[in-house]
Amino acid sequence: MNIHPVTKSRWEDLVQLFQAHGNPNYCWCMTWRMPGRAFRNCSSQNRQKALKQNVQDNIPIGLIGYIQKKPIGWCSIAPRETYARLERSRTIPRIDDKNTWAITCFFISPEYQQKGMSLKLLKEAVNYACSKGAEVVEGYPVKPKEVDGKINYKVSYRFMGYLSTFRKAGFKDMTPQNNQRKIMRYHCTD
Repeated sequence: MNIHPVTKSRWEDLVQLFQAHGNPNYCWCMTWRMPGRAFRNCSSQNRQKALKQNVQDNIPIGLIGYIQKKPIGWCSIAPRETYARLERSRTIPRIDDKNTWAITCFFISPEYQQKGMSLKLLKEAVNYACSKGAEVVEGYPVKPKEVDGKINYKVSYRFMGYLSTFRKAGFKDMTPQNNQRKIMRYHCTD
């Protein structure tokens, strides 16, 4: 898989990936970038415009993965302060004042899921953020739920990634005591 930051010249590739699938085409990865009320009151079309405006303004939004020039994967990675809702979150609090980049979403085309693509995107997201001056890269993964002894990958917030993927990429659990949401961190200087 070839992985690149989303830029003005790659915007249409992201549109192609998102429009081919349901949920990304709905939220346009703006859930954490907009305050809750603004997100709820905004149409999918306006969310798309808001994300595109970030790209136009050269604000990092994430990485796109390709197989044979076809966009098949997405990872939202950006400076934490560009995620307005995340910055206000009580369940995912800011731990310190370090220059932190946040990973809030993964999307892999169904035909490429469960083939290690998320791990590849995650590792490249770390490299990207660290190269842009991040001190810390954070993620907020979930643990897949089991149903009748089998892992059910179709869980709420699954787009934020899985705990096992973050561990494989060298992230450490830095979740504050009594916090229900996991906060995994990778220190760029380690």
